[in-house]
Amino acid sequence: MLNPPASPLKFPRLLLTGAGGNLGQKLRPRLKAYCDVLRVSDRLDLGAAAAGEEVHTAALEDADQMMALLDGVSAVVHMGGVSTEQPWAPILTGNIVGMVNLYEAARLKGVKRIVFASSNHVTGFYRQDEVINTSMPPKPDGFYGLSKAFGEDLAQMYWDRWGIETVSIRIGSSTPEPKDRRMLATWLSHDDLERLVVAALTAPIVGHSIVYGMSDNQTTWWDNTHAKHIGYRPQDSSDVFRSAVEARQPLVDTKDPAAIYQGGAFVKVAPHG
Repeated sequence: MLNPPASPLKFPRLLLTGAGGNLGQKLRPRLKAYCDVLRVSDRLDLGAAAAGEEVHTAALEDADQMMALLDGVSAVVHMGGVSTEQPWAPILTGNIVGMVNLYEAARLKGVKRIVFASSNHVTGFYRQDEVINTSMPPKPDGFYGLSKAFGEDLAQMYWDRWGIETVSIRIGSSTPEPKDRRMLATWLSHDDLERLVVAALTAPIVGHSIVYGMSDNQTTWWDNTHAKHIGYRPQDSSDVFRSAVEARQPLVDTKDPAAIYQGGAFVKVAPHG
């Protein structure tokens, strides 16, 4: 966990959805430093509230529960929803219906800033020998990536029509360390994830901005030039793990779609209804 600055910008009440997920669990103890009250939610039991917390059980697909969840909230870090390639039904429920419910509740409750956990799988069918930026068209690698592309479009519409600002973070691979050669390019440390979320929350003006969530890796396929106004400066790098990763995976099968496309193994998971 980072040491926050001596006088961080603080929100009166910050909402973290998906607090029981892999990255939600990492952010939950970290975000308290940036708010007076941290409201955490998930569809499953989150346990007892820690000091300065409010715990809510809420399902994204339940519009009434989302209205109650957004009441009195200053800003949202939206990590909730389906986070892997799955059949269409749960993705539709969590990532499509749930996103609409979240943004409608934000509109009606007057919430003006959302940090949205999008995904690199929005552009998973670009090749690993391409460098892309955030203004290039989506090429989702499955229903999951498609749902995140929808979420970004939804965020754009709510900014254009109702002035709700969003930073859509196309998260790479946020794990303790990179597991394979692909992750040398996509890796995002947990500390850099915190830095990015806080930058997205506190940048003065963002409209709807898209940024790739990655650390300062030597190898990368993503150009964040168009997101420099967010003020994110990664401080970690996958390169400290490079020797160990390359020793584990000295060769790459260049005919394997997972090695050709940026989405990795996701491009080989057949979407099904």
